Amino acid sequence: MDYQYPEFEVVRNADRCIGCRACERQCANEVHYYDADLGKMMCDDSKCVNCQRCVTICPTRALKIIKSDNTFRENANWTMENIKEIYKQAESGGVLLSSMGNPKPLPVYWDKILINASQVTNPSIDPLREPMETKTFLGQKPSSVVRDENGNIINNLTSQLKLEVPIMFSAMSFGSISKNAHESLARAAAELGTYYNTGEGGLHKDFYQYGPNTIVQVASGRFGVHKEYLEAGAAIEIKMGQGAKPGIGGHLPGTKTVGEVSRTRMIPEGSDAISPAPHHDIYSIEDLRQLVFSLKEATEYKKPVIVKIAAVHNVAAIASGIARSGADIIAIDGFRGGTGAAPTRIRDNVGIPIELALASVDERLRQEGIRGNVSIVVGGSIRNSADIVKAIALGADAVYIGTAACIALGCHQCRACHEAKCNWGIATQRPDLVKRLNPDIGSRRLVNLVSAWDHEIKEMMGGMGINSIESLKGNRLMLRGVGLNEKELEILGIKHARRIRRT
Repeated sequence: MDYQYPEFEVVRNADRCIGCRACERQCANEVHYYDADLGKMMCDDSKCVNCQRCVTICPTRALKIIKSDNTFRENANWTMENIKEIYKQAESGGVLLSSMGNPKPLPVYWDKILINASQVTNPSIDPLREPMETKTFLGQKPSSVVRDENGNIINNLTSQLKLEVPIMFSAMSFGSISKNAHESLARAAAELGTYYNTGEGGLHKDFYQYGPNTIVQVASGRFGVHKEYLEAGAAIEIKMGQGAKPGIGGHLPGTKTVGEVSRTRMIPEGSDAISPAPHHDIYSIEDLRQLVFSLKEATEYKKPVIVKIAAVHNVAAIASGIARSGADIIAIDGFRGGTGAAPTRIRDNVGIPIELALASVDERLRQEGIRGNVSIVVGGSIRNSADIVKAIALGADAVYIGTAACIALGCHQCRACHEAKCNWGIATQRPDLVKRLNPDIGSRRLVNLVSAWDHEIKEMMGGMGINSIESLKGNRLMLRGVGLNEKELEILGIKHARRIRRT
């Protein structure tokens, strides 16, 4: 007996439906079907994940999907969600899986931080008429300027990543997303003058041409890692942790490990790609340092090395160790970060918000006098240009975006990526679904999104009287908090929006 009532209901307007069966052809979940006896379209609500594909495609706007109003008896402790999850596990005996980030109503600190604006004594800057600079460089910075005997500056910079915009596309592996999605990201990164991250799935042979705008990842499973792969990218990222699932490894189901995915990852077709929780050669900062310099040695010290960690309660101490390991960049992934598949309990209960992690790390590195040893990149639900401005003011050098990039490609946040039936051609390897995402259109949409955000960043900087992203970096005086307690304000290192006069 199935105790589950469908979460969504498909509402079909009989007067508008013309029986074209487009919904049936477009739905990979097989929700819609034609009943020849009744002579009309029918649907199986239990299969619907609310991806909105049928709603968007329907030529007569005959469809809409609503959340079911069927409820159990109210219980503040035993919510309907809790009960349904028990039903699922009682039936399957398996771990609950979820996709695309934490949906819980936990605090979003970006929404409780406001940006300052210039008025009279420090006038604003018009970005339409005055030059604005959002270019940034990621990598180690020298503590002082060194000159030769003639007074000329000696360039002692290590390898740097040059970003025309302070935005990069975060790690999404070939396998978890489609080849067409990867191509869209790669082409957009090249046009924008920024970078996209391969994730832990290796680099498809067709995308080596985008190497100057590619960050290659070395994860615990070492999938797709070989000499040519390391040499292909502009930087190498060691993945130690991920915001959506801190403390555990990755899992790509065998249903996605097909054809080019298996060849790129260098594993048998149809086999599950299971990344172990730890790197089995890293159990200390000293071990991490050895891998950092091994990768630098293998690439002749021409490429910056990034270490990616999840935002956890002791993230500042971890970052301090990484900054001393020889790494050039620290990437921190917050608990709201998206992923193709994560255990629900871990996704919803492990980790901390990226805002608190970022502020803590930046402050710790400054206190220890090693902030210049590394650049900081943050991700984990960066939703718009205002989030980026606030992140940089809290101490970030740049941000990673993943979920926002997927939404730009057409993702409707149905959070069923792990089922490999993405109707928008993003989180799937089914050829009939993959072809629905046109890389020409996908890359253009990504370029449009980042270009629009870059323009908005310049407008906000201008409003603050700042014309360079470097002047915004770590400038917490430009931020104020609302609805935050004293401890939260202390961690973030910002003041309340209104100073209370004491009498």
